[in-house]
Amino acid sequence: MTETIASRADVIVLGGGPAGMCAASAAARAGSDSLLIDENSQGGGQVYRAPPAAFAETSPGAFGPDHAIGASLRLALADSGARTAFGCRAWSVSRDVGGAGFRVDVCDDNGLKAWRAPALVVATGATERVLPFPGWTLPGVHGLAAATVMLKAQKLLPGERVAVAGCGPLLLAVAAGIAKAGGKVAGVIDLASVSDWLRVLPGALSRPDLLARGAAWVAGIAAAGTPYLRRHAVTAALGDDRVSAIALSPVAADGTVDRASQPLRIDCDALVIGHGLVPNCDVTRILGATHRYAPADGGWIAVRDGDMRTSIPGLYMAGDGGGISGAAAAALQGELAGLAAARDLGALAAQRHLDLAAPLRRRLGRAMRFGRAMAGLMVERPGLVASIPAETPVCRCEDVTRAEIDQAVAEGAREVNQVKAWTRCGMGPCQGRMCGDTVAAVVARLVGGRSAAGAFTARVPLRPVPTAQLIGSFDYADIPIPRPAPL
Repeated sequence: MTETIASRADVIVLGGGPAGMCAASAAARAGSDSLLIDENSQGGGQVYRAPPAAFAETSPGAFGPDHAIGASLRLALADSGARTAFGCRAWSVSRDVGGAGFRVDVCDDNGLKAWRAPALVVATGATERVLPFPGWTLPGVHGLAAATVMLKAQKLLPGERVAVAGCGPLLLAVAAGIAKAGGKVAGVIDLASVSDWLRVLPGALSRPDLLARGAAWVAGIAAAGTPYLRRHAVTAALGDDRVSAIALSPVAADGTVDRASQPLRIDCDALVIGHGLVPNCDVTRILGATHRYAPADGGWIAVRDGDMRTSIPGLYMAGDGGGISGAAAAALQGELAGLAAARDLGALAAQRHLDLAAPLRRRLGRAMRFGRAMAGLMVERPGLVASIPAETPVCRCEDVTRAEIDQAVAEGAREVNQVKAWTRCGMGPCQGRMCGDTVAAVVARLVGGRSAAGAFTARVPLRPVPTAQLIGSFDYADIPIPRPAPL
């Protein structure tokens, strides 16, 4: 593979969600040449995901309030003068020789591209946590986040009769979205209790508009007569070729399943489930930034200052990748990161930077109170991890069970990368993105905590890349064959 010539920018923004769009816009408005890279065809990320251009909006607000907010962010990005590289999958990030700047390699339908810049804003968001249970690999079982993509971007229902399970506000949003789209919600199974929701109410009051929206979701679920089981968990997905029913049981506050009680059963043809969000910090880990484990923030996060600077000069982290705090906070963090990058590069005067950043910090404080309150509902429940049955696959790519992970630790493995080497968990096509957090949680119970268990080593490629895109039209006939050595 030949070296790809890298183009230049002042600020590269990796990720096109609210944090990334606002970072690129802010840096561009401040006078920096900013470039946003995202593998989707438009900006928006998960929350503000844009429907395909072919989808016509039949009436004002047809796609909901999130679509309107996303549309305004996309318009601001276009008006800011920032460059965009949509449809580009970033597969490698590295520090330039000498550490002065960064290089991002991407691929798209036309082949390989690369950019270099002295500043890099990482806005890669979060990934979904789904703790394993028997039957979780059956067709018809989807993550809550996957269901939002179906509903928002494609106007598709996950099934005709859908059970919705897990924790956090996304649980209610998906259930309400399915009902609004004409689907049947077979039941809502919430890990949290009423007291858990009341506990986060003071923080939620900082955003009365969002609180009212959530209350409307709950009222709609109740009005439809949908069963709502609090402090319960799905213990199995049942079915032969696909899910046809789920079993569920009461759980303790820490998620421990009550095995003594008779499991309940709900018939359904689809299950959407999620147990919270995990910050996606692969890029900052590859680049060597300092990280810490913060359960309330979702897991491992890069250490940042108030302007989203990490421990590496020129590297910034904005949005849920730096700690779960929600879309509103992500947008404000992105704007702060973009302004800080422009300030650090000399494009923005110090006093002007202070004037622009001060009101953003005040707004961020309010947004963070709400986001952290909701994140509190999604903190990992150790009892639910402990309740994963021994023969349940934890790594679905390599079919590694909970028992095999426990055995590896019993035989001497002390952290997750050693468990990975001994069992092959995390070595499949997803490269540990689905199982990594759960493997670490299982190992942590046996070795003294998450800091001791560690995390899978972050590596490139950041995302699976087709070999054909890496090598182009290369053929065996192109291999130079040296002349035979003389006899």
